[in-house]
Amino acid sequence: MNIKAFLAVTGAAALVASGALAQQTGPDDDRLVVNNEIEVVTDAPAPDHMEFVRTIYSGWRFRSDETQSLQMDDFDNPAFVFVDQAIDDWNAEMGANGESCASCHEGPESMRGLRAELPRWDEDAGEVYTMEMYVNECRTERMGLDAWGWNSQDMRNMTALLASVSRGLPINVATDGPVRAAWEKGKEIYYTRFGQLELACANCHEDNYGRMIRADHLSQGQTNGFPVYRLKQANLVSKHNRFRGCIRDTRAETFSIGSPEFIALELYVASRGNGLMVEGPSVRN
Repeated sequence: MNIKAFLAVTGAAALVASGALAQQTGPDDDRLVVNNEIEVVTDAPAPDHMEFVRTIYSGWRFRSDETQSLQMDDFDNPAFVFVDQAIDDWNAEMGANGESCASCHEGPESMRGLRAELPRWDEDAGEVYTMEMYVNECRTERMGLDAWGWNSQDMRNMTALLASVSRGLPINVATDGPVRAAWEKGKEIYYTRFGQLELACANCHEDNYGRMIRADHLSQGQTNGFPVYRLKQANLVSKHNRFRGCIRDTRAETFSIGSPEFIALELYVASRGNGLMVEGPSVRN
C-alpha cells in the first residue's frame, strides 16, 4: 500500500471511529461575484505539483447559501468593519516622524497584486516572507514603531485590507527557486500525521473534502480567502491561527503562530491554490 492509500485509510478510520464523518456532498455549483463586479474563480485545474487532486475549489463553494451571500456584498460582509479600521491605521500618522502607510504607498490600492504572490522569497531578507512580515518590516524599519503581534487584531485588520485590494487576481505562488526548501518542508508537514488521532492535513482536506465532519462541511483547506471572518468566532482569523487550531484538534502539541514551520506550511498550502483567485476577507462558518 502506498503512502497516499495508507493516509486515506488511517485518516478515514480515525474519523469514522470518532463518529464524526458523514457522507460526501461535494462543492456546490454557485458563482461568486462580489459587489456585482468582481467575478471570482472558485474552481480550477489543480496545479501540476498536486498528485492526488484534479480540481481545486475555494472554501466558499462548501458553505451554505446564507454564508455565501454575506461575502458577495461588502456592505453585508462583517469583515469590512475591520477593513475600515485598517484604513484608519493606514492613514494615521503614527510613525516616529509622523510617517503613515499612505505617506509612502499612497492608497491601499497600490498594494494590489501583493497578496496573490505571498508567501514569496524576499531577496533582501534572504528568507520566505509573508504579509505579516512585510507589514512589520515597514513598522519597525521605516516608521520606528514596535512590531504588531502576528495574530493581533491590528495585524489581522491590515492583512484583511491588503487582501481586499487584490480580490479577483489569480493566486500565483512560486514553488521553485529559493523557496523550494521551505516549500518541501511545508509539504512534509501537510502529509505528516499528528496527535493522538494521527491525522494529517491531507486526511481531511485532500481525502475527505466534501464530507460533513460533526456540523461542518469539509473544504479543501484553501487559503485564498484569508484572513477570513469566521462566524463561529465573530472576528477575523489568520491562516496560522487556523493551522494551530487544526493541529490542536488532532490532540497534538502545535507549532507557534509565526514559526518557520507554519511559514513553510503557509507557502505549501498557498501553492495548492494556484489558479484560484484572491477573495479575502472571506466569510466562513
